[in-house]
Amino acid sequence: MKRLPFFVCALVAVVLSTCSPQRTHDVDFYYWKSRCEIGEIEREYFGQLESKRLFVRLFDVDVEGGVAVPVGQIQGFGKEQLPSCDVEVVPVVFITNETFLANADNEAITRLATNVINGVAHFMGDAGLDFGEIQIDCDWTERTRSAYFRFLTNLAELSQRSVSCTLRLHQIHDRERTGVPPVKRGSLMCYATSNPQKGMTRNSILDMELLKAYTTNINDYPLDFDVILPIYSWGIVTNHFGQVKLVNGLTAADLETPMFEKQDDNLYLVKEEGFLQGLYVNAGFTVKIETITPELLAEAKQYLDRQIDRDFCWVYFHLSRGFLSRFAIDELK
Repeated sequence: MKRLPFFVCALVAVVLSTCSPQRTHDVDFYYWKSRCEIGEIEREYFGQLESKRLFVRLFDVDVEGGVAVPVGQIQGFGKEQLPSCDVEVVPVVFITNETFLANADNEAITRLATNVINGVAHFMGDAGLDFGEIQIDCDWTERTRSAYFRFLTNLAELSQRSVSCTLRLHQIHDRERTGVPPVKRGSLMCYATSNPQKGMTRNSILDMELLKAYTTNINDYPLDFDVILPIYSWGIVTNHFGQVKLVNGLTAADLETPMFEKQDDNLYLVKEEGFLQGLYVNAGFTVKIETITPELLAEAKQYLDRQIDRDFCWVYFHLSRGFLSRFAIDELK
């Protein structure tokens, strides 16, 4: 048999690669506001993307006087507020590391797990909703690892429900040091890749170079996980002494007033003192806008789709009309 010319073989390879099926991923959302206000825009995106799950932060847990207490409870949460009648609500509770440093013995861990279950059941019951899963959000460390993992185990045993947890990129990359949590599934936070208070020039919400560095060994991770992607923005306000404050949800459009002067693509100088979404700023302060563009989101999705060798869902952070309106429906699929 005659050998095919090289260019014919190359053409066949290209055709076969373009005909290979593209992976599809379900799309879900987080809701992370202090008051539940889901409107028509949120419902439209949720419906057109055929989303099924909404991860709702109900409250945080922090320490006051050495005692773990709930703080920042969501207001106005009810069944009528949800984006669809058949949505599966996954309650989420954020717990600080300080909580586990102050409540590390077995009795305190059991008490904490019981209180979290009771708090979640209270919110969900008042909303007229059942739940089969609880998700815990905690940026655990080597110091809090043992207490946190015992808490997760207790929570599953006492609640008789599935327990999932969030995973930071550094916890995936450095799992020998941080350990693997005792849950069946996680949610990998592919954002907050660097500290916005360090004054770096790169985008601290999502930097592709850092994302790739943290996920080189991602397929060795023993837990299944979904992928959380950011669609939010914020402003990094720096005063005369280099001190930094974050203003969540801030966009460049909010700075198109005489109060601000554009210095660079995403950097603004405060020209007149006043309030910026409740934060008082003086003349001479700077505001750096960081956001997720459709192009950056597409790049991250294409990379992660190629890099991760298992099935997963996209979960966007978070369901808010101000963030959604920057994206077409197809850009979020």
